[in-house]
Amino acid sequence: MLVATWNINSIRARTDRALAFLERTGVDVLALQETKCKDEQFPRAEFEALGYEVVTSGFSQWNGVAIASKVGIEDVEIGFEGMPTWGDPAAAEARAIGATCNGVRVWSLYVPNGREIDDPHYAYKLEWLARLKETAGGWLEKDPEAQVALVGDWNIAPLDTDVWDMGFFAGRTHVTPAERDAFTAFASAGFTEVSREHIPAEHTYTYWDYQQLRFPKNMGMRIDLTYASPALAARVQGVTIERNERKGKQPSDHVPVILELAD
Repeated sequence: MLVATWNINSIRARTDRALAFLERTGVDVLALQETKCKDEQFPRAEFEALGYEVVTSGFSQWNGVAIASKVGIEDVEIGFEGMPTWGDPAAAEARAIGATCNGVRVWSLYVPNGREIDDPHYAYKLEWLARLKETAGGWLEKDPEAQVALVGDWNIAPLDTDVWDMGFFAGRTHVTPAERDAFTAFASAGFTEVSREHIPAEHTYTYWDYQQLRFPKNMGMRIDLTYASPALAARVQGVTIERNERKGKQPSDHVPVILELAD
């Protein structure tokens, strides 16, 4: 079974790329982030024509998450228990959707960016991660054998080698101790970051900004990651970062990451 995560950066702009990726790789479950469309605007029919069921959470042209599966979708949940709100008036954002696909509980997550360290959005990001960790830990307390995949764009580079230049990021989000602590806290809740286990190489990235020829210069970040529960981590046979998806016509600034699970 193949499970992939991809910040698509507008599904309507990149429907053809997403469909071609599914046809090429045979991925069974695709978790998407930053779909940037309302639920009714998602190109559902095109995915269904390939044999995928689709569930979405999208409220506007911002954020948005989805899961496409050709192995079934059950028990769909929009947002997680305790998920913080944002804005005035405060409202839930389209940043988390969960569904059970062939026995695996897949969560497509688009963690808040944080913007700047002194911005209220930074505190919101840390609270969002803390509530997710608390809730996800509760799932394992209830069922230690649960197969859970927390996949997506975490907007955190956990290690210095996950960015091209730590000097550039001095005083910026994504690399602060508080963010990194919030990320590594998921290990204390029982989860394993499996992409690191299978691809430990330094300066191996999943995101490159569109500006200043960052991709050709390999000035990237590794921020698309997967935390797996113990039962699921034991099934992971390999991880692939699809770097070539950053090439060609109208690419997303992120690339897919694929997990191969044993049957």
